[in-house]
Amino acid sequence: MTSLKRRAVPGAIKNRATLRRRPTSNPPQRRVRLENDQRRQQLLQLGRSAFAERAYDEVSIDDIASAAGISKGLLYHYFPTKRDLYLAGLRATAEELATQVQACHNEPVSRLQRALDAYLTHAKANAGSYTALMRGGIGSDPEVATVAQRTRQVLLEAAQQDASYAPLATSEHMSTLVLRGWVGTVEAVTLDWVAGVDVTAFALRDWLIELLRLAVKSANATV
Repeated sequence: MTSLKRRAVPGAIKNRATLRRRPTSNPPQRRVRLENDQRRQQLLQLGRSAFAERAYDEVSIDDIASAAGISKGLLYHYFPTKRDLYLAGLRATAEELATQVQACHNEPVSRLQRALDAYLTHAKANAGSYTALMRGGIGSDPEVATVAQRTRQVLLEAAQQDASYAPLATSEHMSTLVLRGWVGTVEAVTLDWVAGVDVTAFALRDWLIELLRLAVKSANATV
């Protein structure tokens, strides 16, 4: 019985060779080598964005490492734990906010007004990071509280250094209570404001200044 030979199809050998060469999956992305400072800043920015958008427990270190194109082990070289990355992001936000507010301390006129403008502008532009900073995300953590307290101190100093509103006529203890209470109000209403309350920054700023003026007047009347 005569065997039948399979008839060659033109281009079949070439096509089989092409299929053998064709990758079965997308090739892995080549890692980009960065200097240490650049890599740390990249990871810090990725972490800040992640924690601003999601709750602390919902943020995955694996996702951040993948977004950076590095291994999780390399990420831990820069930030040993997720908490370290979280705290570094809070510190960066607090430092930026403090820098913006303190830059107004040398203004000769309306120092508190300018300081509040800077505070509200930064909070609105970085709503997620501001909320994470002020509300925290990992329970009662003393280091998180310390970072948040830094921004409160900056606002308190701005009020103290504005002669028009600082409660100079009342007792030192009452002055402290008035200013701290006012700073707490600034923080609380700013959190609601950046979440979407439809009030202009100018209206909010002017109301906060008037609130401090009335609080000082009331405190002075009690002594």
